[in-house]
Amino acid sequence: MSRKRRNFSPEFKARVALEALSSEQTLSELSSKYGVHPNQISTWKKQAVDGLADVFSSKGRQAKETSHQGEIKELHAKIGELTVERDFLAKAFGR
Repeated sequence: MSRKRRNFSPEFKARVALEALSSEQTLSELSSKYGVHPNQISTWKKQAVDGLADVFSSKGRQAKETSHQGEIKELHAKIGELTVERDFLAKAFGR
């Protein structure tokens, strides 16, 4: 039998990682509570600790802004493409 891969939301991962960082419960307890393997919780915890510095750095903000700028350019291009297509079809059907 094959097992289906589960996908967890970023909010869920963050909640579990924060609880693991607080050290109030062991990884085994958190694993039982959330139904996630302890190794996965450790991985999320490590990712949270490694990414924490980016929250306070200007590089993280700049990277995010650059990402948003690229996304905005792509969306503007798509809007222009769809507008041209709509206008062409409107003329073709005589509207």
